[in-house]
Amino acid sequence: MSAVRRTRLFVSFLVVFLCIALAAAAGEVRIKDITDVEGVRENQLIGYGLVVGLNNTGDKLDNAIFTRESLVGMLERLGVNTRDRVTKLSTKNIAAVMVTADLPPFARSGSRIDIAVSALGDATNLTGGMLLVTPLLAADGEVYAVAQGALTTDAIAVRGAASSVVRGVPTSARIANGATVEREIRFTFGDQSGLRLSLRNPDLTTAHRIAAAIGRAFDGSARVLDPRTVLVSFGGRDPLEMMTRIGEMRVEPDTSAKVVVDEASGTIVMGANVRISTVAIAQGNLTIRVTETPEVSQPNPFAGGRTTVVPRTDIQIDDGSNRKLGVLNTGVTLRDLVAGLNALGVSPRDMISILQAIKAAGALQANLEVR
Repeated sequence: MSAVRRTRLFVSFLVVFLCIALAAAAGEVRIKDITDVEGVRENQLIGYGLVVGLNNTGDKLDNAIFTRESLVGMLERLGVNTRDRVTKLSTKNIAAVMVTADLPPFARSGSRIDIAVSALGDATNLTGGMLLVTPLLAADGEVYAVAQGALTTDAIAVRGAASSVVRGVPTSARIANGATVEREIRFTFGDQSGLRLSLRNPDLTTAHRIAAAIGRAFDGSARVLDPRTVLVSFGGRDPLEMMTRIGEMRVEPDTSAKVVVDEASGTIVMGANVRISTVAIAQGNLTIRVTETPEVSQPNPFAGGRTTVVPRTDIQIDDGSNRKLGVLNTGVTLRDLVAGLNALGVSPRDMISILQAIKAAGALQANLEVR
């Protein structure tokens, strides 16, 4: 064999090997993309505040009692007494709002977070408003952040004498970096002897693959507790370096055979492991169309005739006789199933009924979830 031929053969084998390697690695994902570390999580914050500076689109104080009381209390704290003339307050430039935010893990005191602001009363538009200082509390009742700033609604609301146009939701707004973190939630890797990885999609096979990948790199320092949890022991190693390396490891997650059907929108989502036993499918609908096309009959008026409307009815019947009977062999894949149903001219709405019938016949080897 000549040197040129050996070189070409080697290159061909190399290309085939790379293609196989790329195909095998195509289904692998990083461990940090499919797991969460227990204890490292967001915390929800909520607060009640006032928005001022609205252009006569705020709450009506006669209807929103809480807005009026909040306004009076705020003015009293600023040294303005309005208790004896509370019934005279008629401003429409203020609105009571609820402020929500997510406190991310490892947020430090002084860092900024985004907040969402939603109208609580009968305000019609929060555009151009200014949120006053609002404490944000967690589930334990402690203040973890303080919010304040100008609102952004990204909505358009135009009203005229006879019509109006509204795009978006003008009663909901956001403030980027609108809150300052005042209290920290402490969590340090160095204080832990080990951590638990929580799978976002619980699966025992995937959990064992994660534990095996970690064990090969760190000498059996991981074990499976249940389909959702993998326990990782640091064993005297640097926790931060170990978690960094674990997060970059790649495994191929396993998924159960499942078909999710949303009847309201006609959406069907099928997993890659869905299989169908041998089954014959015939799909056809009886459609009757009745069309009324009345015609006007106008005889000679000098002969004593009258103009009348003569009914004309056209009836068409489609019994689906042009549809065919399709046979799906045992063990067909998702691609074969979709191709077979499309060959029958099945619409997504009809496909939902077919899948339910296949499941009832015991030929669908997957879990069918109808929402």
